[in-house]
Amino acid sequence: MLRTLLRRLTKLLLWFAALSALLVLALRWIDPPGTALMVERKIESWSDGTPIDLQHSWRPWQELPDHLKIAVIAGEDQKFAEHWGFDLAAIRQALAHNAGGGRLRGASTISQQVAKNLFLWSGRSWPRKALEAWFTGLVELLWPKQRILEVYLNSVEWGDGVFGAEAAARHHFGIGAPYLSRQQASQLAAVLPNPRAWSASRPGPHAQRRAAWIRRQSQQLGGSHYLNQLPAPLPLSQWWPQWLPRP
Repeated sequence: MLRTLLRRLTKLLLWFAALSALLVLALRWIDPPGTALMVERKIESWSDGTPIDLQHSWRPWQELPDHLKIAVIAGEDQKFAEHWGFDLAAIRQALAHNAGGGRLRGASTISQQVAKNLFLWSGRSWPRKALEAWFTGLVELLWPKQRILEVYLNSVEWGDGVFGAEAAARHHFGIGAPYLSRQQASQLAAVLPNPRAWSASRPGPHAQRRAAWIRRQSQQLGGSHYLNQLPAPLPLSQWWPQWLPRP
């Protein structure tokens, strides 16, 4: 009986690994219409009895302004171009800080946030963390950095029911994402640690200081030139299995 259970569990894990890998691979080219976090927010609104109108509209990479891309990198993940999904130094620092008590500090990279928001539920349980690590690895393996950042900017939460740069720009500033100024981009990046409590259009003193810091960090990183450091996608012929049909 134990061998049978282990055999079935192994098959289940293999099927999960294969199907999740195919899903992530497909999303390299297919723009996701929504995320698990959007579904979670909708369910929360039903249970709370507070209606919520989800705002979301996709903008491709070429239409997203460079200063917004570099602002979120400066504010959220300055080693984005270098790591493979996990910033080990930041994780060690967060663990040391949290062990001392006080307010918990996270160390999630942009890749981890994409994996969590797109595929998983909120929470700090070990099973969810394990799944987050699995999907983060798949995203880093199967997507170029540009695609990771594109999906992040189009799916991250920027207010109650506000998801993605286009919806955020219209909600907070009444303009489309391509027309965001550097100041507005830095304010959007500044509120990402707590987008449901902080306002990008009416930032408080802490958010204003953080936005100014992000603008300085963006300049130190090299501005839009930093984006040229993102590893270029490998040609399809170099990594696509020969026995699979080409997309």
